[in-house]
Amino acid sequence: MRAVVIRTFGDPAGLEVVEAPAPVPGPGQVGIATEAIGVGGVDAVIRRGQLAAYGFRAGHLLGSEVAGTVTAVGEGVDASWRGRRVWAFTGLSGGYAERAVAAVEDVLALPDGLTCAAAVTLGGSGPVAHFALERARFAPGETVLVRGAAGSIGVTAVQLAAGGGAGEVAVTAASAERGARLRDLGATLVLDRSGGGDGAKAASGFDVVIDVVGGPQLPDFLDRLNPNGRYVVVGVVGGQPPADFGARLLAAFRKSLSFATFSTDSVPGPERRAVRSAQFAAAARGALRTVVHEVLPLDQAASAHRRMDAGEVFGRIVLTP
Repeated sequence: MRAVVIRTFGDPAGLEVVEAPAPVPGPGQVGIATEAIGVGGVDAVIRRGQLAAYGFRAGHLLGSEVAGTVTAVGEGVDASWRGRRVWAFTGLSGGYAERAVAAVEDVLALPDGLTCAAAVTLGGSGPVAHFALERARFAPGETVLVRGAAGSIGVTAVQLAAGGGAGEVAVTAASAERGARLRDLGATLVLDRSGGGDGAKAASGFDVVIDVVGGPQLPDFLDRLNPNGRYVVVGVVGGQPPADFGARLLAAFRKSLSFATFSTDSVPGPERRAVRSAQFAAAARGALRTVVHEVLPLDQAASAHRRMDAGEVFGRIVLTP
């Protein structure tokens, strides 16, 4: 099968299309002929070498979520899975390929009316947005800022906050055009990437910040929290924050601010599955919108990563074998 591996870490040019043995499902796994492959922010972070401490090595096969048709089942898996359209989480490896395997507990059948491309746009990111707002104890009437709202996590977080009765849904966006698209999804206030711009005149502070970006400007956004405000980081696509960012929290001690990181790895599997299933159903009936920026063939994975690095992507890029 064809697959995309990291030959050298750093620039997208280090991605290479190779011929690799097709994986065979082991006990408790299913084999999937992929039809859509999600290109996520974590893929870019791995490719850049920022997670080398976690054991990623040259030759790593990228990709964590796919959608397609189950073609084989491993020992102990119900044979009725064969032939079903599914979304699957493959871990932090194995997705950028024509064939993939996944543990059956990380596989979810797709409802009629939901495309494979839509599934990989929502399947990984949607639960992150849901549980991040839950971790932030978001309540109706509160003001919410989604930092890095143009990605698939942000797109869903904006919709969930608006649908949950937020008093204000602010976003950071790189352009007026992106701001307009986010308003169409439920945003009520558009700031530039630094938190400034025309919209900043109306922004006094926020009860909740959901941050996909991280990076050197994170402390500046901590300063934007209201008393008793909660800040939840769900990604660091903009790099690591300054090592001393916690000093801002201590400097604002009397505001009783809270800071948290969030990964869905900390959520029990059945809870993740229930939320993902509900979101898939909502998307199938049009109650939750997915945004596919572009569909590219698998051998253009490097081009997809260049677009991400350049900040050109609104929603998610999807690869097809």
